Amino acid sequence: MALLKKNDIIEAEIEGMTSEGSGVAHYEGMAVFVPHSAPGDVAELIIIKVTGSYAVGKIKSLIKPGNGRCEPDCPSYPKCGGCTFRHLTYDEECRVKLTRVNDAMKRIGGVDIQAEEYISADSPDRYRNKAQIPYTNEGKEAVFGFYAERSHRIIPFSDCLLQPEIFGAIAHATANFLNDTPNDIYDETTGKGRFRHLYIRRGFATGEIMVCAVVNANGLAREDEYVRRIRAVSPEIKSIVINVNREKTNVILGSKCRTAWGNDTIRDVLCGVTFEISPLSFYQVNRAQAERLYLKAAEYAGLDGSQVVFDLYCGTGTIGLSMASRAKQLYGIEIVPDAVKNAIRNAELNGIRNAQFICGDAHDEAQKLKEQGICPDIVIVDPPRKGCSEATVAFLNRTAPERIVYISCDPATLARDVARLTAVGWQLQKFTAVDMFPRTANVETVCLMSRVEK
Repeated sequence: MALLKKNDIIEAEIEGMTSEGSGVAHYEGMAVFVPHSAPGDVAELIIIKVTGSYAVGKIKSLIKPGNGRCEPDCPSYPKCGGCTFRHLTYDEECRVKLTRVNDAMKRIGGVDIQAEEYISADSPDRYRNKAQIPYTNEGKEAVFGFYAERSHRIIPFSDCLLQPEIFGAIAHATANFLNDTPNDIYDETTGKGRFRHLYIRRGFATGEIMVCAVVNANGLAREDEYVRRIRAVSPEIKSIVINVNREKTNVILGSKCRTAWGNDTIRDVLCGVTFEISPLSFYQVNRAQAERLYLKAAEYAGLDGSQVVFDLYCGTGTIGLSMASRAKQLYGIEIVPDAVKNAIRNAELNGIRNAQFICGDAHDEAQKLKEQGICPDIVIVDPPRKGCSEATVAFLNRTAPERIVYISCDPATLARDVARLTAVGWQLQKFTAVDMFPRTANVETVCLMSRVEK
């Protein structure tokens, strides 16, 4: 193996992609990872980092572009860390993500079947119903943007293509307000300054918008004027909230919210179910694709009104409530207290009486239900990125429901858990990849597992 050194210049072809969206080339047996490259690119690379097992390079000049490469349509790309694949056609992006899911299932999960479907988005742009926008000062002017990749350096933008245009108008109105009032901008290094973040949510089905100012104080100076200016942006704005975060932390939201004007929450409709969304609620950022994901999960669950369903890691209950009308009884379990309160409220809002939500660890609370004689026919799991705990996998094996519907935001941890379940007598029947986050490296997967007949 040739020893690459920093600042070496090599020629190589991009053969594949990593889970983070970097291209992979090989040079004299060593893997070279290349951000912002495309499969099939032949490029002159400058090596910027070398370890004992791999190197990192960046494109110095492009000799031959890959077939899926295109000109980025955003002037902030790739400086802004929001998008990963603006240099790929959307078809190529979907192909890359599907390959990633299938490869993980085969390499980590040990299964030879491939996804039965890849559900792409009708449009890869303007889908986000939530934005968290930081501000900084350029000279005496307040500017907003997004953080550069792996940093908190703000890259200014005028209009983000992932978001509705109205979000940009709200961000501009907020910047003008900060310029005209004594509201200084928070400095992460010193922990001083009042205005920390602008946080916006929108219900795509209802059109309702919530604007939330995150402040390092009890409120904004001249708050009434802020309310007046933001209300003037659009009649769709139904809620203006002040979120207090006095902690010296990178966490954006604090735990205390106060409604400065309008409603405490906004509403949206997902799979025919109405959901109330507060500043602290979890809600999928892509409503259209979330509906497609949940409908596929319901199809895999195969409910006919006779089954008891456990919805583990249920969050605010969106998945379980979307299919509660086809279940005999739904039990949702979630460890975050505020999410459970939201789930209970959403069930009440829709008159759903066959749903019970429990706050606690997924494994512990599911085990308590089993000890009460309540056993699931169907289990839905939608764990965080790290996947299911070993205790939860063991519980699923002991309880032996008819089917497990597993939803995951990480193909690698999903495949690992599929392998765990396969080892104790389960079989992967089928799975579908869903592009919930176009233009980013993230991809969602839903799979169906059933007990192997003995």
